[in-house]
Amino acid sequence: MMTNETKSARQTILDAAQLIVSRKGFSAVGLNEILQAADVPKGSFYHYFSSKDAFGVVLLDTYFDHYVTGIEQLFQQTELSAAARLMRYWHTWIDNQTGCTDAGKCLAVKLGAEVSDLSEPMRLALQRGTARTIALLAEALQNGLEDGSLTVRQHPESLAQRLYALWLGTSVMSKITRTSAPFDQALLLTQQLLGCPEPTDNHIDRGTGK
Repeated sequence: MMTNETKSARQTILDAAQLIVSRKGFSAVGLNEILQAADVPKGSFYHYFSSKDAFGVVLLDTYFDHYVTGIEQLFQQTELSAAARLMRYWHTWIDNQTGCTDAGKCLAVKLGAEVSDLSEPMRLALQRGTARTIALLAEALQNGLEDGSLTVRQHPESLAQRLYALWLGTSVMSKITRTSAPFDQALLLTQQLLGCPEPTDNHIDRGTGK
């Protein structure tokens, strides 16, 4: 059983790593850089993690735990229609990807292509996390059909997968072009796929976490 001190040191390493990895990627970041940022002795790392790959798996699992919790909180805002909740999610995705800090950057976007061919355990962690996200999107789509705020023709699970893939690809294109134009196009296409009158979310405060 881990003590409170162990948990704190372990989490400090993960918190420091997420900021650095969000900016540089996984392969380019050395353990020394992470441990220096976390202010943890070099010899401590292998007390908490058996390898860098094992550390990467925990980093991704922890990231998705927090990410999924944020989505659940957003989708529980029942004062909004399901359509409005979904559009708030996409708007917040844009805010996080185009913001000035690395704190909210999506590790699925940053690491998806990089580590999937390099580490099977990390690929599986990404697969688990994205599957959880897609399942929540599918549930939100189903809720939109039930409350009448959405008019979609595709099955919610299929559409959720399609939308998530769209936004992952859009995030990569935004990095390549260094503009927000891909997000504008993805948002318009999303509104069309959801059968939402545009703009669905302009009157909503978009400060909610992604």
